[in-house]
Amino acid sequence: MKKLTLCGALVVVTACTSSAQQARRPTGSDVVATVGSQAITLSEVDDMALEAPTSNFGGKLSQALYDARRGALEEIIASRLMDGAAKAEGIDRSALVEKEITAKVPAVTEAEVAVWYQANQARVQGASLDKVRQAIRSFLTQERMQKVRRQYIDELKSKTSVRVLLDPPRQKVKMAATSPTRGPADAPIQIVEFSDFQCPFCFRVGPSLKQVFDTYGDRIHLVYREYPLPNHPNAKPASEAGLCANEQGKFWPFHDRLFASQQKLGGSDLKQHAADLGLDAARFNACVDSHKYADQVEADINAGNEAGVNGTPAFFINGRMLSGAQPFEEFKKIIDDELAMKKK
Repeated sequence: MKKLTLCGALVVVTACTSSAQQARRPTGSDVVATVGSQAITLSEVDDMALEAPTSNFGGKLSQALYDARRGALEEIIASRLMDGAAKAEGIDRSALVEKEITAKVPAVTEAEVAVWYQANQARVQGASLDKVRQAIRSFLTQERMQKVRRQYIDELKSKTSVRVLLDPPRQKVKMAATSPTRGPADAPIQIVEFSDFQCPFCFRVGPSLKQVFDTYGDRIHLVYREYPLPNHPNAKPASEAGLCANEQGKFWPFHDRLFASQQKLGGSDLKQHAADLGLDAARFNACVDSHKYADQVEADINAGNEAGVNGTPAFFINGRMLSGAQPFEEFKKIIDDELAMKKK
């Protein structure tokens, strides 16, 4: 599993775990962003990006390097925007941060700490509330600080011409003609999802995906690929069953049913789910019992491996990889970036 430890006491897990090349190799002198009339070079970005630990990233090296560079680039952009804002107001940088960010962060209440503790028992790993109270408070405060900071930086970006010219790596994912899909095939945003019905993080990302479709509608085409992990014994049969439901045009209701019932993924459970959803039971059962789609599941796994998938859920948004149960904002960053590129 991919883990991030916060404040020494909390563990946040976002994924269940088990390319295309750029046309020209970038050089240090390449301008990768501009803030107003100021240029930011790749060399300047790498001074910061290459200090980031590799454990922060998953997948292929090209993706890890891009993620490090993009993260560093966004920090440099934010820094220059704040420097410019501080200069315009005639105050120093620390005073600006206090005024526009720190002072606007809502205080975390004791009740909010208790609610978070009760809702995240797995993350605190059995620790008592007294032991992790300060860690939870610090974590929630940090989350709020980051949110306020993002909002302020977005406000500054709206007032300044900022262009990001750093090209992301794009992975070419082998497609399967019979994969379940949502949205029009000619949509400007193509998302390939690799998922596992027994993975709790694949369930957890559901609200983010719903918000993606609610926000962007017909501009999204999603292709669902099977990636059952070897440590999830019920995942592969569930994947095969999902494709059996797909041949009757009922993949998405079956998909939703399985994720809502992750403790009921045994063989008899899968057949009962299908019957409850009104599928042709005899046809479905014969499909499942014959392992009709075992080869397609294996092909999906191989396609994911070749594209750099090492855990679930994993997404490729116009070929750009996004791993883990990410919030809607992470999808939005990439989707908005891709839509903006198509307008140029």
